[in-house]
Parts: sequence; structure tokens; C-alpha cells
Amino acid sequence: MPQIKSAIKRVKTNHKANELNAGQKAAMRTAVKKFETAHAAKAENADALYTSAIRSIDMAASKGLIHANKAARDKSRLTRLNQAN
Repeated sequence: MPQIKSAIKRVKTNHKANELNAGQKAAMRTAVKKFETAHAAKAENADALYTSAIRSIDMAASKGLIHANKAARDKSRLTRLNQAN
């Protein structure tokens, strides 16, 4: 554990940011998975879930949680799935 006051604060803020980032990333993965299962089941709300998944991927990329190329690749894969309907 750090002894310096600024280092102690840094540990706290890093921990808080890590929790927020992990939650955001998990929400992105959940949104993508929901769309994929809805698409496989030919659900009626697949279009809404597609929009939600794309939005969550964009948000994660804008915050730097995932690389821009990964975001583009994931969005491309989801778009191909969505257009297959």
C-alpha cells in the first residue's frame, strides 16, 4: 500500500475507474450476446437489440475500452448477421 497521499488517492481512483470500465465492457458483451441469441431464435425484437448492441460497442470504443478496429470488426459482424434476416 502506498504511503504518499497522492499515491493513495491514485489507487482509489484507479480502482473506481476499473470497476466502471469492467461494468461498461460487460454491458457491451451482454448486449451483443442478447442480439446474437435473438437473431438465432428469429425473435421480433432483434432489430432493437441490434441497435442497442451497436450503440454499446460505439460507447465502449469512444471510452477507449476496446480498440477502434475491434469495434469496427464487431459492428461489421453484427451487421452481416442482421442483414441475413
